[in-house]
This record gives sequence, C-alpha cells and structure tokens, in this order.
Amino acid sequence: MKKKILFVVTSHSEKGNTGKKTGYFLSEVSHPWKVLTQAGYEIDFVSPKGGNPPVDGFDLNDPVNKEFWENPVYNNKISHSLQPSQVNTEDYYAIYYAGGHGAMWDLPDNKDIARIASKMYENNGIVAAVCHGPAGLINVKLDNGSYLLNGKKVSGFTNEEEDKVGLTKVVPFLLEDKMKERGAIFEKADPWKVQAVSDQRLITGQNPQSATRVGELIKEALKN
Repeated sequence: MKKKILFVVTSHSEKGNTGKKTGYFLSEVSHPWKVLTQAGYEIDFVSPKGGNPPVDGFDLNDPVNKEFWENPVYNNKISHSLQPSQVNTEDYYAIYYAGGHGAMWDLPDNKDIARIASKMYENNGIVAAVCHGPAGLINVKLDNGSYLLNGKKVSGFTNEEEDKVGLTKVVPFLLEDKMKERGAIFEKADPWKVQAVSDQRLITGQNPQSATRVGELIKEALKN
C-alpha cells in the first residue's frame, strides 16, 4: 500500500457577513502536495461536509497551483473530498490542515476531524497545519485531557497579518490569541515571511508563504 497523508480543507465559503467568498487557499494545498507526492506519498482529502469544497486564492499563474489543478487524479480527489466518517485513521502517516479563511469558521468545532487528528497523533503520526489551518487544532485534546497545542512551539496566521488583510473584526476569533490561550508557545516572523516550526510531531506554519516549508518539515519528520 502506498504511504498516505490526509489533507483537511474547509467547507466554509463566506467571510462572515461581508458577502466575500472564501474557502481553502489553493497554494496551501498545492505546494505541500508537490513536496509530498514527489517524496512518494499519496494524498487524500477530507472536509467537514465532504464533496467539492470551495477554493480561494485561485491563481493559476502560480505554476504549482496550475500543476495541481490540472492533475486529473488530484482534481478529482479534491472535488470529491471524503466526509470524516469515511476516514480510516490507520491508513495515514500524517494529517495536514490547509488554511484559507474558511477554516476559521468550520474547523475549530468539528469534533469528528479533531478525533481523527488526536488519534493519529496518539498513534505517533504527524499533525501539521499552515496559516489559518491551525484553527482546526485549537480544540484537539489528547487522551490525557490536555490540549494538543499545550506547551508546544507553534506558528499560524498572526494578529498583525489579520489586521493587514482587514479581517480582524470579521473572523470569529484571532488565531494567534487562541493558540496562546491553549498554552502554545507562539513563534512568528514579520508578515508574509516564511515561518514554520516543528515540535514533538506538531508542525505549523504562519502564512501561505510558509506552505512549502511545512511540506518539507512533514517529509523530514516522516523519515524519523
């Protein structure tokens, strides 16, 4: 059986009451996908609702986005994402949460995907996320009742970056603040700079620019 990694993408398509569309951010899927498929891994996709998730950051001038989007196998896979109930956690070495603002609305309280992440972590798997993807980790608890994020070095979309995109008052919470509330040790770089951290099989990145680096850290962690 091919070695597999599970990518989580949001099913949520609107930024609050702004009328502006959102979804998963394409480059945060495509760039880690490229790193990990080149390393021999197969990717599956899961979303809260399953089926065809909404996409944001749809820029086919990015050659990696274009390569992913025009790959018939993977375009079919992501447009027919699994429902959480269809996932067998034992099939996967790692779980990775892609960002996009939609993740802030439907991933934090999705208990089914949180259970998948917790089980995979407890089975010595890798848990990873980038940008707004760590929103899916804020309520993940381990068997001992502690938060997965507690005491670990992490990164994610910063308060400053949220301010710069003008969505501080639109998102349901500020990701940086919430991760700190969970006991995480939040590390950040200047806005839009590459920043990713790996700590105790938890890998997180700050923004879309960090997606490739997160993919590389997942690949390195899986070698250990």
